[in-house]
Amino acid sequence: MTLTIASIAAPLVSAVHGAVGAGLGLGGPAPTPDLSIPLPAAAESGWQLFNDQLVVFLAAFVVTVMATPLMRRLAIAQGVVDRPNEARKAHKLPVAYLGGVAVFAGVLAGICASYVGMAFPPDVFDIHLSAFEQRAVPWSILLGVAIITITGLIDDVVGLDPRLKIAGQLVAAAALALDDVGVNVARGLMNPIGRLVDNPSLVYNIDLPFGVPLFAPTGVMEVDLVYWVGTAIIAVFVLGACNASNFIDGLDGLLSGITAIAAVGLLLIALHLAVANDGPLDAARITLALALLGACLGFLPHNFNPATIFLGDCGSLLLGYLTIVLVLSLGDTGKTHFVVAGLIIYAIPIIDAFLAIVRRKLAGKSMSEADDQHLHHMLKRALGVKGAALTLYVIAAIFATLGVVLTEGRVRIVFTFALVLGAFICVTAVKIARRAAIEADAARHHVAAPDKPLDPAPATRPRTPREPSGDTASERRSTAAGAAATAPSKA
Repeated sequence: MTLTIASIAAPLVSAVHGAVGAGLGLGGPAPTPDLSIPLPAAAESGWQLFNDQLVVFLAAFVVTVMATPLMRRLAIAQGVVDRPNEARKAHKLPVAYLGGVAVFAGVLAGICASYVGMAFPPDVFDIHLSAFEQRAVPWSILLGVAIITITGLIDDVVGLDPRLKIAGQLVAAAALALDDVGVNVARGLMNPIGRLVDNPSLVYNIDLPFGVPLFAPTGVMEVDLVYWVGTAIIAVFVLGACNASNFIDGLDGLLSGITAIAAVGLLLIALHLAVANDGPLDAARITLALALLGACLGFLPHNFNPATIFLGDCGSLLLGYLTIVLVLSLGDTGKTHFVVAGLIIYAIPIIDAFLAIVRRKLAGKSMSEADDQHLHHMLKRALGVKGAALTLYVIAAIFATLGVVLTEGRVRIVFTFALVLGAFICVTAVKIARRAAIEADAARHHVAAPDKPLDPAPATRPRTPREPSGDTASERRSTAAGAAATAPSKA
């Protein structure tokens, strides 16, 4: 028996998985392609795939637009608001939280539309026609979305210890591993190691002296290194993306706009993979991208400057989670370079999080200590809130374009542009942050040890024309001549 998270949790989830999966086609191993299925012409399938699932976008957009004002009223009534009690905050008046709940409702509506849409005629909703049997959005993704939303919601309403917050994110990451979502990202990285050790599958059998229920009932336990390395990658990616999204959520409309741009780039890659019949997650990727895009665009009018409601941790964690799930799903069939393309598309939050870690390390601050040196803070001081947000939109669009181009095989060109642009942003931000840290340190020393006043110069009697100072040679000669003239002569 192979040791996996799914095998450990199987007694707890098998009943739910079986009941729901039977009706919606969730879970199960990836089927082999059936080449007898007629496929649409590649030249028109990309646009056709987008058109067939457009109802997902519409459902997510409409629900989010309508739910956001309701959540704003609820937040104000319950006192769940963000008060501008710190200088680094851009708003001057209290603003409601709970926008993340509206985004969650929109995403859920879009995914549900894909489920029920199968019952409608093809001109309303149509599933991707593929050589693989297509899966709906896996139940493990829905479970992870629910967990991450609840974690952020608790933090918004009552506050949550940072360790418990991280624990919630790890549980949401483990939910993905239950259904192998993202696990295969490690396959492209581990294949060379498998060939090197003459074990391409990297599966090892460990003989135990006795059977262990659930783990090794026959006394032989299989350990799949690819699975466990993939699980570790999922945990790192989820933690990184959720916190990176939280860091960048510092200006009105910034995170929702950047995520919408990233969703467009990821949608284009998802359509590209679907046209190429990449695997059973082709339709699910398109559904997730459309639901994410619709929810972000539905929330953005309420969130753009001047914002009437904020995402809160509930929304920022959710958007980061959904984005990284899409990125991980790009490597479902072992295409690791597509995952790299997805990371380039989401480069702005990743770069900002990296700079925050470096900056706080240099300043000797805790990683959880907030500051006003993020990319958006620097741009806000120069361009204002709207100008900073729009500038970062443009940069995000450039990175999204680079990520999409990477999937077309322009690897060297994309890496070169991404490296130059990323390095320029990083160096500039570090330089500005270091200068600010030096100025702040100098100001603290000035306050702690103010300059002492200089001692007054000794008073001197003003000179008069009749009192030469005797400092110059001419004055000395004049004085000597006068003395000789007045001296008495000897008889």
